[in-house]
Amino acid sequence: MAKLWTSYQEIAGATVLVTGGAGFIGSHVANLLAESGSRVRVIDALDAQVHGEEPGFPAHLHADVERIEGDIRNRDALRSALAGITHVCHLAAAVGVGQSMYEIERYVDVNNRGTALLLEALIEHPVQRLVVASSMSVYGEGLYRQRDARNGAKYCEPPLRSREQLCRGEWEIQTEDGVLAPVATPETKHVAPASIYALSKYDQEQMCLMFGAAYNVPTVALRFFNAYGPYQSLSNPYTGVLAIFASRCLNGNPPLIFEDGMQRRDFVSVRDVARACQLALTTTAVGETFNIGSGEPRTVLEVATSVIDAVNARVEPVITGKCRCGDIRHCFADITKAGRLLGYSPKVRFEEGLLELSEWLARTSANDNFMRANAELDRRGLTL
Repeated sequence: MAKLWTSYQEIAGATVLVTGGAGFIGSHVANLLAESGSRVRVIDALDAQVHGEEPGFPAHLHADVERIEGDIRNRDALRSALAGITHVCHLAAAVGVGQSMYEIERYVDVNNRGTALLLEALIEHPVQRLVVASSMSVYGEGLYRQRDARNGAKYCEPPLRSREQLCRGEWEIQTEDGVLAPVATPETKHVAPASIYALSKYDQEQMCLMFGAAYNVPTVALRFFNAYGPYQSLSNPYTGVLAIFASRCLNGNPPLIFEDGMQRRDFVSVRDVARACQLALTTTAVGETFNIGSGEPRTVLEVATSVIDAVNARVEPVITGKCRCGDIRHCFADITKAGRLLGYSPKVRFEEGLLELSEWLARTSANDNFMRANAELDRRGLTL
């Protein structure tokens, strides 16, 4: 069988820049690379919404990681960050589906313009490899299967549910023939971004892939599904749903669940995400986009219950019956392509990852800002 990826030892002496390297995923990537023998530099704006009001880089960042506090939208900071760099892992982004729908300029500025400035800087400072973080949100709804009277089952890509359907509380995707069955979503599904955040992530990945093709820079785009694990920003109400549930539980508040809780997502350990980034820095399958998830669907209600059990909270999840504009019903990853071409295989089972998360949660605290963020969505008419 042909060798599909190179040994990481072959670039153990590389100097890798991780943008957004003080963040949840970025710090795990930086630590893994440093532990593997690479020289690692991170640049991060240390945004208070993500990192809190305490100044400085997180204590869990590997001691050998070089730190630059700076914004990728600052050309001088970029030039300093890129000096001597051979590989770039671009993770810097404003993150949050709901917030992106009213802080539109900021999300486009950080994600789109920030990436544009990075790419312009890379013209002046060529590198050997570029990896960019994208998101499962680019898909909109996932892939579905429906019954066809003449041809049997066939796959389909339904549009987003209408506002009228959501107002009626009809949560599932359906046609005249009945409810559609969700299936794992492959990279071949057409994208259908349903938020400013999702659109900006798609722009980030496509800009980087176009740049790579034009300037002969081997480039890989990774579409992350719902990452979770230690050092997630628990006080950021726009972070992943699992972290929001954990923050609520740690403060004695019940997780609030939109719709009926039966919507399915793919939750992947941040350690597996970091390994995927490491593989992307070495793979020969460049110019490609890969799903990075667990490949296992879980309902949001199931996840909420698991978090409650993990932290021994004396609360019960609350089904609100409300929904947010642009929310999708089901989307979980088909990781076949990543396994075949990237050599990616998730190693951390959900139960193991949740145990690791709970052990970290026992040593930390969180401000529950969910209700404030939700009230902002309500005020703007973005919840139904």
